Parts: sequence; structure tokens; C-alpha cells
Amino acid sequence: MNTLVIRSLGQQPYEECWQAMQDFTNHRDKDTPDELWLLEHTPVFTQGQAGKPEHILMATDIPIVKADRGGQVTYHGPGQLIIYLLLDLRRLKITVRDLVTHMEQAIVELLAEDHIEAYAKCDAPGVYVNDAKIASLGLRVRRGCTFHGLALNINMDLSPFQYINPCGYAGMAMTQTSLIDGLKSVEEAGPKLAQRLAKRLGYPTTQNNNKLPGEVHD
Repeated sequence: MNTLVIRSLGQQPYEECWQAMQDFTNHRDKDTPDELWLLEHTPVFTQGQAGKPEHILMATDIPIVKADRGGQVTYHGPGQLIIYLLLDLRRLKITVRDLVTHMEQAIVELLAEDHIEAYAKCDAPGVYVNDAKIASLGLRVRRGCTFHGLALNINMDLSPFQYINPCGYAGMAMTQTSLIDGLKSVEEAGPKLAQRLAKRLGYPTTQNNNKLPGEVHD
């Protein structure tokens, strides 16, 4: 497959997108093009498959959703770039570890454009700047195909992270690009990061769309 479909979806409820990702993955076949979904979520805490309830430190009016991705609890909200990666790993001939490295390095490269020195940690997936986390990762693999993806903090309210142990780490500091002289909007960051991911995954061309897939085989 030589073309990667990139969907720019705006602000979306979490559970609707989660269901759409599952439907897409369940119905795709060997000829289904890979896709990246770019979006923001309305405020939500998501708890990974192995998530421990003690990492949610206090009750709030923000809903908590138990998801089927890896990892612990995190927060999503407006001003945070979400990219969901719906990829056939077998067709790409890469492992999950390879994909995680591509995701982390694409973010590191993007931030380097603004002279921000970011880095990954081998013992704690994600991307960090000055010991503060700026991007989180969480994937699920089904039949050799991935869904879920990454969250990059751009220009959001970071205070809900205080109500949890982000990704299961007590006291983890969180930051975002707008606080460190980086990108100021999801609309600017999304296409730039998507193109870096496409390049790292070996896609020479991309096709843009702005709707969730209504029919998997349309």
C-alpha cells in the first residue's frame, strides 16, 4: 500500500472514536489502507487495560473510561493533539517496539523544529522535556493491526493531570509545547506530526479526509 489516509476530525467524544477504531480494525482486510486519525477529545480520563484504580487520586466531574489500550490512566482534553494509528504491522514489516520508536522519534523531531530538546525513556514510554512529560503513548494490537496511539500536549488545561498519577507515575510533571516556546495550536501541530509519521513509516503519499469512516469498505 503506497498511500496513507490522514483524517482530520476536529473535537470528538472519546467513546465514539474508540468504537469507530474497533469497528475499523475488526473489519479491515489485507487490502485496507492504513490510516492516521487526527483529533482532540472532550475532557476524559482513560484507564488502560492494566490500570490500577489507586492512580486516580480524587473524584471529579470528568468521566473515566476503561479502555482496551496499554498503559495506566491519562487525561485527554481540548488543546491536546491525539493521533490514532490504524496500521497493519505485518504489511509494514515492523514490530510494536519499532512503531513505538517511530512515534517517539517523530515527536522528538517535530519539537526539534522549535529548538526544543525532547527525548524518550526506555523504561517509561512517551516523550519528555526537562523531566516533564509532553506526550503519552498507548496502543492495542488485534490481528496484527494497531489502534489507539499518541497524545501530544499543545495548549491545554493541564490541571486535570493533578487528579491522577499520569501513566501510573506519582508526582510526574506534565508540560506542553505552548509553555516552552513551541507549537501553539493542534491545527498547526497535527499535519506536521502526521507527515513525520508517514515518512518514518515509509509512505510516499498521503490522502486527506475529514470524516470518520462510515463504511469500512467505502
